[in-house]
Amino acid sequence: MRISGYRTLTTIQEWGRPVGDANGLYADGVVPVPIVMVETDIGITGVGIGPHAEIESIFPALEGEDPRAVTALYDRMLRRAFKAGHAGVVFGTIGALDTALWDIKAKAAGEPLWRLLGGNDRKLPAYASGLDIGVDDDGLVALYEKYAAHGLRAAKLKGGLDVERDRRRLTLVRDVLTSAGGGARPSLMLDANEAWSRKQAVRYVAELERTLDLTWIEEPVRRWDAEGLAAVGRGVRAAVATGENLTGLEQFRPLLAAGAVDIVQTAAVWGVSHFLRVALLAHAHDLPVSPIGTTLVPLLHAATAVPNHMASELQDLHPPVGLSVDTSVEDGAFILGDEPGAGISIDEEAITAIIGRPGTRSADSPAVRPARAGLRLLAEAHGPHLNSSLMDLHHNR
Repeated sequence: MRISGYRTLTTIQEWGRPVGDANGLYADGVVPVPIVMVETDIGITGVGIGPHAEIESIFPALEGEDPRAVTALYDRMLRRAFKAGHAGVVFGTIGALDTALWDIKAKAAGEPLWRLLGGNDRKLPAYASGLDIGVDDDGLVALYEKYAAHGLRAAKLKGGLDVERDRRRLTLVRDVLTSAGGGARPSLMLDANEAWSRKQAVRYVAELERTLDLTWIEEPVRRWDAEGLAAVGRGVRAAVATGENLTGLEQFRPLLAAGAVDIVQTAAVWGVSHFLRVALLAHAHDLPVSPIGTTLVPLLHAATAVPNHMASELQDLHPPVGLSVDTSVEDGAFILGDEPGAGISIDEEAITAIIGRPGTRSADSPAVRPARAGLRLLAEAHGPHLNSSLMDLHHNR
């Protein structure tokens, strides 16, 4: 079997509401989802979710090769991009191709990827994550009631701009999950998406912790700030989670050496091989690992094969347009199926039908970091989507 070519597609995730974080919103709730499909000379096609950037320069590392040599081919792609693209969006292209190769290998073996990788238990703990900063209080309650109906008893909210608004929203979600769980205490997390300086982070989280118990605070300061992340960890009770935007083991090493991270995260877009290597590095430091992303399925398969998986992020309860996944959510967990490969099927006609109306990355989307992030003395108004006037970050301290 040999790799014979590739194709790229872009579909959309339709949330039906604004989604975003402290950096901005996709106001129409329509988010582009890029797809890579790797073809072989025996008709098996692998699916990877991730960018297409510079794919024409990366793909020659794979062309004509046996796709089952995934690990060797992953390193070959990294070597091909080591000067100009061993990070960021090109790393995402490598991850998408890598995931497609794992899909091919499992399909060729006639096994689900979780079994090929050595997993045993197809059930993985999940937590709810609605990218919900643009949702009002009533909408927030309704949203997390839907998650609770699937057995979710842990939730991560987006925040970081208004401490009292975050306190109120976390309390609302806590009450929803507590009621659904028969009084059992849920786990609550807050994701600031790098919105704060070090001292802002400590003051903000400490204020929330006067009345709430947070399991973790995610990306409180810049992703690479090992000293700052460690300072936040020392200053608050909550664990510090980070890693979704780090690419390559070399970016994780300084954080681990500084004791700067308690929950090691990795994003689905960076691929299966990256996740497996990060999970092993985290395990060597006795740290748990937690995958995140919208279409998380390939990393769920990989998570069954590592000893330190804690929980995986559940964002939308529905897959992107034109994708179906052999995965269900029951009793607060992802349940992986038996379909060979990673269990992602593509309906190209459905995707073609939506071409011309993909989401756009506007200037205030979460893809663009605000100029004053980490520098605000007073919180900046981000428009009516926050449903409240933003207040001084430190007004209660």
